[in-house]
Amino acid sequence: MHMPNRGAPVARTPESRSEHPAPHHPSHASHPAAAHPATVHHRAAAVTPATPAPASEPVAAFPASSVFSLLLPALQKAVAEEGYTTPTPIQDQAIPLLLQGRDMLGCAQTGTGKTAAFVLPLLQHLATHKRPPSAGRPRALILAPTRELAAQIGDSIRAYGRHAHATYTVIFGGVGQYPQVEALRHGVSIVVATPGRLLDLMQQGFVRLDSVEYFVLDEADRMLDMGFLPDMRRVIAVLPAKRQSLFFSATLTREALELGRTLVRSDAAHVAIEPDQPAVERIEQKVLFVDKGNKDALLVGLLGGATMDRVIVFTQRKHIANRVAETLAKAGISAAAIHGNKSQGARIHALQGFREGRVRALVATDIAARGIDVDDVTCVINYELPNEPETYVHRIGRTARAGADGHAVSFCSAEERDFLREIERLLRKPIPVDSRHKHHSEQARLATGAAARPPPRQSGHGGGGRGGQGGHGHSGPRRPAFRRH
Repeated sequence: MHMPNRGAPVARTPESRSEHPAPHHPSHASHPAAAHPATVHHRAAAVTPATPAPASEPVAAFPASSVFSLLLPALQKAVAEEGYTTPTPIQDQAIPLLLQGRDMLGCAQTGTGKTAAFVLPLLQHLATHKRPPSAGRPRALILAPTRELAAQIGDSIRAYGRHAHATYTVIFGGVGQYPQVEALRHGVSIVVATPGRLLDLMQQGFVRLDSVEYFVLDEADRMLDMGFLPDMRRVIAVLPAKRQSLFFSATLTREALELGRTLVRSDAAHVAIEPDQPAVERIEQKVLFVDKGNKDALLVGLLGGATMDRVIVFTQRKHIANRVAETLAKAGISAAAIHGNKSQGARIHALQGFREGRVRALVATDIAARGIDVDDVTCVINYELPNEPETYVHRIGRTARAGADGHAVSFCSAEERDFLREIERLLRKPIPVDSRHKHHSEQARLATGAAARPPPRQSGHGGGGRGGQGGHGHSGPRRPAFRRH
């Protein structure tokens, strides 16, 4: 697919940009608290039936060669109104198979168009198999690992289903359950949920999964990283045997594959989009070798430039994200940290400030950043290199949205040198080195052996286990976990 330069007209594809500028949803008028994002009863279309378009404004139709032409007119119209013209590779491969009712085992990252690939067939299924929603018994369930990703999926349902008649709600922990319970009582066709809160509401009797016809497990690798395997198995165990099941993971580790094969039918379709393909070629990358103790000074110096007005800074661990945000704030640079220990209100406030430009630097851990899509990110800075090379690709892709070019800067200390080697092996090329800064470290650039690996993690700053957002405590780099197809 041709990618135009910044400033040129863009042929948009689903999820090639931030689909919605802010996580705002209409609220239940009967309950003020329901105005909180992603916790209320939503309608994916107007309550009254959509009126036909005037003869002078026909519903946009896609060429017969486009997979979008397989969609109902109401869905085609919504896709066209979002400005999308060309399907992404995963949509080309997945949509026809899913419309046939096939199960699917997929390997694809956020940013490849995956959400539209499963939401559009889901909305078509509900529209062609009409049935009024029952209280507490959804027809479709989408499981996501984080609140932000769940909210983004909800936004996509609202956007693509604006001319359809499906109802949905998004439920997760960290907020009061009353609006979520009220939505379920009214009856919704689709539930988007994180595992913990879903199980809580199931145990309280507010939701039953015996009517689920369409089940999506999204970002399975992150679910496993966060310790959700027991919860996922409890959910899967109560689903009806007769259903359409979709399993997506950015990396197909052995554990992820084993879980996926228990979920889908033996004749499930397999779709894989290589994790090193999306957007990387449009991103100007460079690595800055620096001693660990000089990273703060280097970061403050970089952000002192006027050209970096919207930056995402990635760290491995939650306490480092907090410290970096505080350091930037003391230097007069507006910054906010976002990770799993932050309350939902604080996370939403930070994201809103970042989208609106009041926060220049969003300091994030990887899992907390899943599902965050913001247009016009000037640069991604890897304050700490990830210990999984695929995560590097996922991080830097946040600065090349909507066909625009992007910029990525990575700090590399001596103990991260092997991480950098793994990343370059995945990219199949070296990342250009910028040694012109005053904190350049030859010791870091030349580190090998034990000096090129981080020391064993100490207790006290744990990031593992359920809900963890930081590193995994590896003493050395992990090999690429995905399986090439």
